[in-house]
Amino acid sequence: MALQLQHPLTFQSSKSPSSLPIRRSHLLRSPHRVSMASTIGVTSKETPNGKKPFMPPKEVHVQKTHSLPPQKVEMFHSLENWAEENLLVLLKPVEKCWQPQDFLPDAASEGFDEQVKELRERSKELSDDYFVVLVGDMITEEALPTYQTMLNTLDAVRDETGASLSPWAIWTRAWTAEENRHGDLLNKYLYLSGRVDMRQVEKTIQYLIGSGMDPKTENNPYLGFIYTSFQERATFISHGNTARLAKDHDNLKLAQICGIIAADEKRHETAYTKIVEKLFELDPNGTILALADMMRKKITMPAHLMYDGSDDNLFDNYSSVAQRLGVYTARDYADILEFLVQRWNVEKMTGLSGEGHKAQDFVCGLAPRIRKLEERAQARAKEASLAPFSWIFGKELTV
Repeated sequence: MALQLQHPLTFQSSKSPSSLPIRRSHLLRSPHRVSMASTIGVTSKETPNGKKPFMPPKEVHVQKTHSLPPQKVEMFHSLENWAEENLLVLLKPVEKCWQPQDFLPDAASEGFDEQVKELRERSKELSDDYFVVLVGDMITEEALPTYQTMLNTLDAVRDETGASLSPWAIWTRAWTAEENRHGDLLNKYLYLSGRVDMRQVEKTIQYLIGSGMDPKTENNPYLGFIYTSFQERATFISHGNTARLAKDHDNLKLAQICGIIAADEKRHETAYTKIVEKLFELDPNGTILALADMMRKKITMPAHLMYDGSDDNLFDNYSSVAQRLGVYTARDYADILEFLVQRWNVEKMTGLSGEGHKAQDFVCGLAPRIRKLEERAQARAKEASLAPFSWIFGKELTV
């Protein structure tokens, strides 16, 4: 619903002496105005949005941009040959890639109806909780246009033309093309299962892509590649756990689907962690500062602006179900950080500045601290509540 304002804001046009009245209800949540400025050095903020229909339901305000020092741009340009030799080789030729149809009933075959019937019967053995997590994972995958957009905000490595032959650009487009199969496959499986309200799911996808994401990467490839290293590891774990749960319920086809997606995520994780490893080799001080910066800000999940048209807490509720099922937990977050610290030999780094040593100490001691905080939070946890999920026809689940 649009928020009606009694006093629309008026802006002075630079091209005309007359004032140009523009109603900007999305700037107001109360009688106070919210700044939309993109300002360096200020943390971004999310605000719920209940106004003009073309505005995202949740907005991100006051974002820091272009923090990469100019002298570092040339370093990334000089790495193009390295990227060609070390990243592009991790891509698979299209003709050798699996495709969603390899794992789904064949609509052109005479046995299609029976194949769908079997898929639906198998899906009945899985809980509503499981399907909420599977839908949330699928929606996250389907917001792929946002992730390609995010990568193409990164200074020095973006695709400048949309068809650039820079190895960085080739990687981003081919990575996107490989990832595109994940959402396609899960979407079609969920449609055929008959277990979810596909219209509500589709609305959530549209809302999410329209809202975007705020990874707090500041157009900075140091921060961007640390973020993608963490996220690829997280999606590998999440899809791997949905595969495990499907196998536990003898749904071997769904286990295979989630498992093959997890394998892709693992290969992509290898690529992004290689990039950060190279940055540590060339600029250990700058890279450890970037890692500490991202961990202080916390790694934001890519679907954190998720919305279905009614539930303002949808992402938190979905995350609670995923935590309860053991698909993706706070402990996993700490484990990923610990894995990356070991992968990049952060503890053994020498020659750092005083600030770099402080960042090193912070990062290396963070995973145990996160685990302790999680244990305390679990001990203080309030009694669970129920929340409805539109994805499963409004059924209530424990969150």
